[in-house]
Amino acid sequence: MGIWEIDKLILFIAFVIPGFISIKAYQLLCPGSERNTSDQLIDAIAYSSINYALLFSPIITIESGSLKNVHPSLYYMFYVFVLFVAPIIWVLVWRYLRTKEFFLRNAPHPTKKPWDYLFSQRKPYWVEVFLKNGNVIAGLYANNSSASSAPAPEQIYLEETWIMDADGKFERAIADTAGVIILTSEISHIEFRKYNVQ
Repeated sequence: MGIWEIDKLILFIAFVIPGFISIKAYQLLCPGSERNTSDQLIDAIAYSSINYALLFSPIITIESGSLKNVHPSLYYMFYVFVLFVAPIIWVLVWRYLRTKEFFLRNAPHPTKKPWDYLFSQRKPYWVEVFLKNGNVIAGLYANNSSASSAPAPEQIYLEETWIMDADGKFERAIADTAGVIILTSEISHIEFRKYNVQ
């Protein structure tokens, strides 16, 4: 590999990898719609540039000092932080700020769908799923349950299905079942109740 190819590889790592890490970290924390690769590449370069702008002062300080010669291991650890750790920190900070009252008054919540917002909290609920055909499935959404997140189609897995009494109370779990998976195409609406042990 020639010198120019090495330079291209270094430029790719420097201006794509930090931004790409930020994009993937944000997608994990705030699921949303998938974007094509060309758009993500442009965003990755932009986010990498923001990363360097935020770290401009420490980078200049490190490069103007003698750390590379005196403590080369610390020097390279600093750039590992710049390339791989800082992009995740900026995402965590940005997501935190986006959930504050000031931002919520002027910008939408970072989690686009109520489905993703509710299930990302991982709280247990008693659930009544009202189907389009008029049937109702009652069950427990808890630690061993699961719900899909964007961009996947909405699906919910209830670890226990329950029988309800005439008063609409959860009476007892159905024996010998391992729960139920419900597709959103069959759902009319869902009612959540605070989880209290029966």
